[in-house]
Amino acid sequence: MSAAPQPVRIPEEEYLSTVYRPDCDYVDGEVLERNLGTFDHSFVQGLLVRLFLNHSADWNCLAVPEQRVRIRTGKYRIPDVCVLRKPFAREQIVAQSPLLFIEILSPEDRMNRIRERVDDYFALGTEHVWIIDPELRKAYVCSRTGFQEPDGGVLAIPGTPIRVVLSDLFAELDRA
Repeated sequence: MSAAPQPVRIPEEEYLSTVYRPDCDYVDGEVLERNLGTFDHSFVQGLLVRLFLNHSADWNCLAVPEQRVRIRTGKYRIPDVCVLRKPFAREQIVAQSPLLFIEILSPEDRMNRIRERVDDYFALGTEHVWIIDPELRKAYVCSRTGFQEPDGGVLAIPGTPIRVVLSDLFAELDRA
């Protein structure tokens, strides 16, 4: 019986100066790979970025895919979609609290790992986190106490015009 490989620990400066393809999270010295690469994951990510870019002016935000986000010293996450409020400080690594983080599940994702990511996003100060599951055709609005499916099948941010109708999103996925 062979032992599981031990993670390699590297300094934060090395992580920040290294290019990973795809980019990896960094948590307290460990480089952590992310689950992605399936068609459904990539296509839904592209649809969301396009939707936010198309509405950037009237929604007063900008969406960027796979943006490095500094949670704190020694911890960086790469959300699938990071939505920034306008105006925003243009940072190569986002350190401000975004308006919204969106995670798109891959078949290999486990909820305990997703919960860790969501907790990190809340620790940064963001108030809105969405999880989208292309396989089950479901989505969840996250809070510090749990995940709930959105009312009426619409992801929205209260007090803003931002609305994502899940039936429309998944219909585009089905047509692909």
